[in-house]
This record gives sequence, C-alpha cells and structure tokens, in this order.
Amino acid sequence: MKKEKLIIEGMSCEHCKMALRKELSKLDININNLEIGSAEIEFEQDKISKSEIEDAVKNAGYNLTSVISN
Repeated sequence: MKKEKLIIEGMSCEHCKMALRKELSKLDININNLEIGSAEIEFEQDKISKSEIEDAVKNAGYNLTSVISN
C-alpha cells in the first residue's frame, strides 16, 4: 500500500470534506485522515493511478495542489 498526503485547495467547511470523501470513496482508497485542505490516504499503486485520484478531487470541486509521499 502506498501512503500519500494530498494538499487540496478550495475546501472551507465540513460539507467540502463530505464531498471529497464521497468522490475518493468511489475508488479503492483507504482514507486515514481527512481535514479541510488535506487528506491522508492509502492505496494500491497497481490498481489506482495518480490521475484517477486527481480526477476524484476535481470531481468534488477542488484542486490538488501537491502530493506528499509517506
């Protein structure tokens, strides 16, 4: 499992967190921590691409500004 911290622009409230969780949950991703402006996730690199994660963030209405690998 690969662990990453996503830094996300445009989130401002609990509703934002719910919208992002909904989109990320469509992928086979473990969400370890979700805060306004960031998410710590785990996923199988051979099953989920970074572009799929970025698309999920965009579909929720936000911008992925950086990814920190753990």
